[in-house]
Amino acid sequence: MFAGPAIAIASGLVKEVAVNPSTALARVLVDELARCGLAEAVVAPGSRSTPLALALVAHPDIRVHVRIDERSAAFLALGLARVSRRAVALVCTSGTAAANFHPAVLEADQSGVPLLVLTADRPPELRGTGANQTVDQVALYGTAVRSFTEVGVADPVPGMRAYWRSLACRAWESAAGRRPGPVHLNLAFRDPLVPDAEEGGTRWPEPLEGRPDGRPWIASASSVPCEAVPVELPQVERGVIVCGDGDYDPIPFLALAAATGWPLFAEPTSNARRTGAVSTYRQLLAAPGFVAGHEPELVVSVGRPGLSRQVLGYLRRAPRHVVVAGPNGFADPVRTATDVVEAVAPPPGADPDTSWARSWRRAEEAARSAVDALLDAEETLSEPRLARDLAAHLPNGSLLFAGSSMPIRDLDATMSPRCAARIVGNRGVSGIDGTVSTALGAALAHQRDGGGGGYALLGDLALLHDQNGLVIGPQEPRPDLAIVVVNNDGGGIFSGLEQAGHPDFERVFGTPHGVSMEHVAMVADLAYTRLEWATDLPKALLGEGVRIIEVCTDRADSAALRRRLQEEVTAVVE
Repeated sequence: MFAGPAIAIASGLVKEVAVNPSTALARVLVDELARCGLAEAVVAPGSRSTPLALALVAHPDIRVHVRIDERSAAFLALGLARVSRRAVALVCTSGTAAANFHPAVLEADQSGVPLLVLTADRPPELRGTGANQTVDQVALYGTAVRSFTEVGVADPVPGMRAYWRSLACRAWESAAGRRPGPVHLNLAFRDPLVPDAEEGGTRWPEPLEGRPDGRPWIASASSVPCEAVPVELPQVERGVIVCGDGDYDPIPFLALAAATGWPLFAEPTSNARRTGAVSTYRQLLAAPGFVAGHEPELVVSVGRPGLSRQVLGYLRRAPRHVVVAGPNGFADPVRTATDVVEAVAPPPGADPDTSWARSWRRAEEAARSAVDALLDAEETLSEPRLARDLAAHLPNGSLLFAGSSMPIRDLDATMSPRCAARIVGNRGVSGIDGTVSTALGAALAHQRDGGGGGYALLGDLALLHDQNGLVIGPQEPRPDLAIVVVNNDGGGIFSGLEQAGHPDFERVFGTPHGVSMEHVAMVADLAYTRLEWATDLPKALLGEGVRIIEVCTDRADSAALRRRLQEEVTAVVE
């Protein structure tokens, strides 16, 4: 599988055994990972990682992306892996380069996204000596990884082939198994770091090729999901279904809602906000009188709820809380879970047309009308209307990446139910970092798998925080991605929190920056559009490649509009 003078290609197998140790380790590891299913890799340039980088770019079945910033590279890999649902290799040199992967590793851990983090390192004789670009990389990411292996220096001794190939299979299985997440392999490379210039090199005491017919060294079936036996839910009228963030099949929970008439609250990244879901639950649960008259007997939750304080508070009201989760962990942020099961079934004889169900349907209709009427009152694009209209205008088959802070919350507060579009976001740790790169990776994976256009809804600080994500070399794959940026000159989320009344609010929390997104687009040589009117949104979204669409808003006005939305909903349901 590898070209070069030291290792020949014959029927896809590594045949020759004359190659320097560092090159041998890298090529065998990459070959075995490809046999396991590796199709994407992200490389940040560096010297010590040369063997891995060259092995990856030489492999015909692996698409390689190169980024100059390790943090952006890591989040690009995160986006690729999140959407493809397949582990992506992430490579860097030694030193602080590996430390810059840490935020993405934390997000991958909390979100259950498979990553293969391959950090190059100095050999043992250079560690602890003050050697250049050398830090302690052993267990660098702590408990955030599913497994860590200090691979050791390559030596031409018997048993290396089986060690490296079985290690690759174990790493793949740890990353992509029943509990997906990041895996860290720390690889020490001695000079020479490049393939031998001519025939010769180190002679190995055994062949280095893998198993015949391209099979992986270890064939594992443990990642095949087992069929869970549904647990029959109790016969209650006042049930509620909460679909939090996560990559799971929403259909069983939509079916449960249809069978029982229980209201379904779906965060945007649950991809369960389809016909029948209560799209205004955020405002309804913030109306005290309405909540007082709608106390639940049972809550069924799936995924990671936590986007709104209202839902978390509502979970505390139910005497019984059934969490649907796999065998390796579950989300219970307010510690109200009474049961944890892998699947649920509606109670026998469930009636979808109870007074409870009718009450929620009436409330949804009234609240939906109130929200839409207020948002449609002005043609100037507000932040909540932008989120609602963008979600509605997404073509079928498209992908939307939602930034943390206000973009995802405005989607949650205003998005109407719809099908045929996938919404993702970094909701594991909900950080501001890496959002541009994650969106790019998500769009690349979505379109490689035959999906439609890519879109992102970000705040100005999120884009500025990851400007390096827009720096893409001319030879690198580029997706079609429209990045819609809400520029309110600072941190809009704080305008709706308790900090807003502090005398030092503007400097410490508002953090105005005065940067136009047009200037950012010019630096990255990207197409730019400034959007003001709601009716112009469909036209602005048209285009190809990576492009920036800026919507300028006022933080105080947006906060006031969100308060008015809540007041309108409260008035019509109470």
